[in-house]
Amino acid sequence: MIPRYSRPEMTAIWSPGTKFRIWFEIEAHAADALAELGVIPKEAAAVIWEKGGAATFDVARIDAIEREVKHDVIAFLTHLAEFIGPDARFVHQGMTSSDVLDTCLSVQLKRAADILIADVDALLAALKTRAFEYKTTPTIGRSHGIHAEPTTFGVKLAGYYAEFARARARLVTARDEIATCAISGAIGSFANIDPRVEEHVAAKLGLKVEPVSTQVIPRDRHAAYFAALGVVASSLERLATEIRHLQRTEVLEAEEFFSAGQKGSSAMPHKRNPVLTENVTGLARMVRAFALPAMENVALWHERDISHSSVERYIGPDATVTLDFALMRMAGVVEKLVVYPKRMQDNLDRTQGLVHSQRVLLALTQKGVSREDSYRLVQRNAMRTWNGEGALLGLLKADPEVTQALSHKELEALFDLDYHFKHVDTIFDRVFVS
Repeated sequence: MIPRYSRPEMTAIWSPGTKFRIWFEIEAHAADALAELGVIPKEAAAVIWEKGGAATFDVARIDAIEREVKHDVIAFLTHLAEFIGPDARFVHQGMTSSDVLDTCLSVQLKRAADILIADVDALLAALKTRAFEYKTTPTIGRSHGIHAEPTTFGVKLAGYYAEFARARARLVTARDEIATCAISGAIGSFANIDPRVEEHVAAKLGLKVEPVSTQVIPRDRHAAYFAALGVVASSLERLATEIRHLQRTEVLEAEEFFSAGQKGSSAMPHKRNPVLTENVTGLARMVRAFALPAMENVALWHERDISHSSVERYIGPDATVTLDFALMRMAGVVEKLVVYPKRMQDNLDRTQGLVHSQRVLLALTQKGVSREDSYRLVQRNAMRTWNGEGALLGLLKADPEVTQALSHKELEALFDLDYHFKHVDTIFDRVFVS
């Protein structure tokens, strides 16, 4: 985790203190269940909660023990015994390390997903506000980077809203799939621990029981989780790239807010660069990079190996922390985005009516001209407009083959900008009402 791209609430989930507290809760809840089953004394379970619950775990002490024993869970249990005393012998009864590690990771990833979902909600709120603000603001739609046909800036933003609504649903699914608990023993057979212990711990931690956990929770769940994060990151990059293009000097239809005192370049005082969206683009690349090792973690040897462990120590914190930061950064960009409707109109007018070419094409076909000839007639005049020989409407009016089918008045009607916006309400209803 890099502090520059981290927020406190998310990083706290991955702190050693949080991890050890979750480990303790797993052990203590298991002790409660074991006590109810008569496996350990109820008094011992009470002591575990009382003394362990009041303990402040010393990370340095645990690290020191681990350097000797070469095992993180044993190091924690040894330190926990220093607080609990003789009743510590009843801790971890019938359990294996992965019961603690995997269940803890499920808790952490679930909590992280909760934050990410809230982040997406903030971005959705910003997109909705700006979409309605510019619902009817004309702008040019582009394909291949080239002017295509008119749309509205609100419709463009509504499209991103719909995409991040899907992103939210993916995160909810990922959270639900990852939230499983495994307290099943050395190879998942429950040989030395009753399945009712797992059920109790799962309920207390807000998890479901893992149906078959071998010694670990199957890593297809984790792969799906990190893949979902990667897709959300890709959506962020798409939005970031759009804003970066809109801020280009030649386009300048919208730009990131530039605060008083902000500097854009160490060399050129005039610069106002899209640094925030460029940053989000880079962060998205990193989040996606974590999806592949998560998928490679799925194939473990037999009931378990630990080839996945080192990977998850990286990707668990880094992917969630990075995506959290990127989502909130983008929400801020959208909230403060500076939009230039006049520049949008100027850009619409730059191609002198070329954006209406399809309407003319279709109108000619409706008049009985073949599609091939209609295309040829419109393209012939459109290419002249591209070459600077005049506006498309004027050239069409001067083309006898065109005017043989369409009158000047009919041609003029085909260049009505509002025609392109007649279904904006339908689109908004689909996105924001359905």
